[in-house]
Amino acid sequence: MAHSVVLQAASYPLAAYNFRVTVGSVAMGFAEVTGLTRQYETLTYRHGLSFAEGEQIVRWRIDQFSDMTLRRGVVQGLPELREWLESGELRNLTVSLCDAEGTPVVSWRVQKALPVKLDAPALQADSNGAAVETLALKVAGITVETH
Repeated sequence: MAHSVVLQAASYPLAAYNFRVTVGSVAMGFAEVTGLTRQYETLTYRHGLSFAEGEQIVRWRIDQFSDMTLRRGVVQGLPELREWLESGELRNLTVSLCDAEGTPVVSWRVQKALPVKLDAPALQADSNGAAVETLALKVAGITVETH
């Protein structure tokens, strides 16, 4: 039985290379995004009958800051990342995974993103590879949206 194109597209995973990053209102191109993680603070609670009933894990909805890394090629005339690093301000960030036409399908919205380190590319005279800089962030307040 043949499936329609729409059903086939909905049942296969999206390609990981087709994504878009927006910092504030500025769309930026990146080669890699890692560490997009949401975690909560937890505590193992042991009460008087825990030897018989077992322990409980208590979870608070306090977002912890986690590490996120953005990598991209160095481009002339695009100083937004360095300006953000120097400003030291929290900004909103959106990472959108797109379909084949470039339409966002799933988006991870970060309410608090703070740049903490910018690594310059390795410069080698015997290499012809692209110069890639790495921006390390501390992020919290991540929500996932489907479109």
